[in-house]
Amino acid sequence: MNKQLLISEFLTTPWALMPERLQAMTAVLTRWSSDEPPKEETLFQVNTDRVMRDTRKQFAASSAGAGIAVLPLYGVITQRGNMVDDISGPGSTSTQKFTSALRQVLADDTVAQILIDIDSPGGSVYGVSELAAEIMKARTQKPVVAVANSLAASAAYWIGCAAGEFYVTPGGEVGSIGVWQAHFDYSKALEDEGVKPTLISAGKFKVEGNPYVPLDLEALSFMQSRVDDYYNAFAKAVAKGRGLTVNDVREGMGEGRVLGADAALAAKMVDGVATFDEVLAKMQKTARSAQPVGASRLKQARAALALI
Repeated sequence: MNKQLLISEFLTTPWALMPERLQAMTAVLTRWSSDEPPKEETLFQVNTDRVMRDTRKQFAASSAGAGIAVLPLYGVITQRGNMVDDISGPGSTSTQKFTSALRQVLADDTVAQILIDIDSPGGSVYGVSELAAEIMKARTQKPVVAVANSLAASAAYWIGCAAGEFYVTPGGEVGSIGVWQAHFDYSKALEDEGVKPTLISAGKFKVEGNPYVPLDLEALSFMQSRVDDYYNAFAKAVAKGRGLTVNDVREGMGEGRVLGADAALAAKMVDGVATFDEVLAKMQKTARSAQPVGASRLKQARAALALI
């Protein structure tokens, strides 16, 4: 029962995450909460700075100093980021670490443009609004482009919409605009085990929504209000980023579903359908056209080396 309570405690956090990932997350958390130590290969502590440097090195070597920094946004999104590989595949991303990486490339004179490479089903709502605001602010300093490569769902879509341009790969998906959280009622299971919890608390609503009793209407109403508040913030952020009305977001854009590339473009959820390489090439072309006519090859080479 302790394992189940640990899982329910974790999942009561408001999530801007594809609900179908719940089963995978529950399986991982069950393993985490077991008495057996986790296998070394299942643990993943994302290091956004390291991943960013590696990505930039690869790009600098092939771009001849185009001055484009690629920032990866992979896996489940959390505020501080300490998840595991098999929740979503590539691991997880911390909004705090991503913000730090973003600030670094903004301060880097060799970086002229920023490309956010997204492959994420979303995650916790905590820290997402703040990161989206950082990206909106960054747009006033340098061009910021995002690409769903191949998934930008829920919180990841929220973040991607903050970029100046947003693309999705031909086989990719975007959307899942919505927020949810879970409540687990273990009262019957506890009763069957002969366990009767007694909660000693202070504060009228301190133990409201606890998993030891059925969820009453007042607690349900409050939980719904929390979800509604986050959803309103989500819809407003998408509307602002996409240049649409909140009503456009609420009554279109999949209404909580993810949409494929063509449907997403038709719903104005993205600016275009393109592969990662095509988006990169477009940005390179923009960078070249912005360079002074007399820019020397030596200066370009130095810029490329600076990225490395």
